[in-house]
Amino acid sequence: MRDQLQGILETKSVIRDREFTLASGRKSRFYVDARMTTLDPDGAYLAARMFLEMLRRYKVDAVGGYAIGADPIVAAISVVSRIEGDPLPAFIIRKEAKAYGTGKAIEGNFPKGGDVAIFDDVVTSGGSILKGARLVESLGARVAVVMALIDRQEGGREAITAAGYPFAAMFTKADFGITE
Repeated sequence: MRDQLQGILETKSVIRDREFTLASGRKSRFYVDARMTTLDPDGAYLAARMFLEMLRRYKVDAVGGYAIGADPIVAAISVVSRIEGDPLPAFIIRKEAKAYGTGKAIEGNFPKGGDVAIFDDVVTSGGSILKGARLVESLGARVAVVMALIDRQEGGREAITAAGYPFAAMFTKADFGITE
């Protein structure tokens, strides 16, 4: 499964042909458009199966993450977990709380008082995922683990673990031969 998913990522998501500006403002010679893989039927299924395997080391009541990078990941995990007989509900963290309706900052099946896994497609500095973890905790859940499809190996792992959260990534940039 790992080799198959890595092949899909390499073909659909890892872009190396020009300079990119990252969310941090930093320039990079590669970019990972992970949604091209996580919104692909095979990529979504393989990622969900592999993440479920990784999650076996943790007790979690739900899976979630920031819109939009985590949306397809947590939805796929939730569906595949149901098919495999151990359903995990999913939730999405909004960038901003809704200004209308319920005014929610988190949508979906958020377990107040429960343990959660927070996901992201690509982790660079870890800043946004840490902001999401703090929000989740302020609303009454405990972050049991943070997971990513790809760790760009640019300080995110260190920032996340320094904040006290276990961190696991399925792949790193080194897995794709990227040395920048």
